[in-house]
Amino acid sequence: MNPPEVADDQVPWINGWYALADQFPSPNYGPRPNGAQIDLLVLHSISLPPGQYGGEQVQRLFTNQLDWDEHPYFQSIRNIRVSSHFFIRRTGELLQFVSCNDRAWHAGASSYRGRNNCNDDSIGIELEGLEGSLFEDAQYATLAGLCAALLLHFPIRHIAGHEHIAPGRKNDPGKGFDWSRLHRALACKEQFFPIDVLLKNID
Repeated sequence: MNPPEVADDQVPWINGWYALADQFPSPNYGPRPNGAQIDLLVLHSISLPPGQYGGEQVQRLFTNQLDWDEHPYFQSIRNIRVSSHFFIRRTGELLQFVSCNDRAWHAGASSYRGRNNCNDDSIGIELEGLEGSLFEDAQYATLAGLCAALLLHFPIRHIAGHEHIAPGRKNDPGKGFDWSRLHRALACKEQFFPIDVLLKNID
């Protein structure tokens, strides 16, 4: 595997926090199980309200500061407690909410590579976007750099979408996400990615 050239000593990690991300610590996390091997990256998409970009609503959701009465849609998710390790805005700005050493609450009921409860041993990355829609060049650039740094620092062996670890329950990031573009940027072996997607999209 030959990810983009990012020297680990040039991108410091401090207790699981990535130096190139703006930090907004979330209370929604817990310890990973003893012996958990962090070998999966899970990609999501989110926007609040759906299809509206650029605000602070996602940040507030992950830090339990969302005003539930601000928009009618928020009543459908009222009082949920969720988080992701990272969030990539449409501009490419990178935010981090939970240390990668800890267990963020992003996957829910899930199963992948023969294991259940993907929160236990995965890192969650949210892309600002609408399920099934396209994403911005700046987001792909930030995502590729982040994935490269994670691959250098953790024993990552798989990259999948929420739709792949919770099929039938979740559909994000959806058809608008270009898996082959991320694959080419990282120059990874195909088995790192959902093979059903790669067979359709990679030349």
